[in-house]
Amino acid sequence: MGSACGDTALEAGPARQAAQRPQGTGTGAAIVGFTNTSGTACTVEGFPTVAGAANGSPELNVPLTVEHSGTAAPVTVAPGGRVWVKLTFHQVQGEGDGYCASGEAPVQYPTMVLGLPGGAGRHQVALDDGVFAECDGIVAVTALSAAQPS
Repeated sequence: MGSACGDTALEAGPARQAAQRPQGTGTGAAIVGFTNTSGTACTVEGFPTVAGAANGSPELNVPLTVEHSGTAAPVTVAPGGRVWVKLTFHQVQGEGDGYCASGEAPVQYPTMVLGLPGGAGRHQVALDDGVFAECDGIVAVTALSAAQPS
């Protein structure tokens, strides 16, 4: 097992919409992969924090309430290896601007900021085909895993 992944060991790739996601017209669920760009194996464990990225300043990011999905276990990431996380949002319904089933207004973010546990860095990610749309400021997040979710 390698030492803990530090701030610069992991690099986030673009997020992509998950194949399995809630029904609706918003993002629903996104998959994010992190690649170990360091020259040595490192270990990461846990769940990332998630915030909607504000325009202009990190202090204006909007933290989302994270609900953990699954059980966290240490994952050793070889150089060039990847770990994955799946984000599942309260889905936007309807067409056009859409609506939230809760009655709250839907929110769109061009990017999300994921904070990895154990000092493994903060990563700003964009979807490879659109923007993040969510309701209620809540996201279910899987534990970091060596298995790519669908």
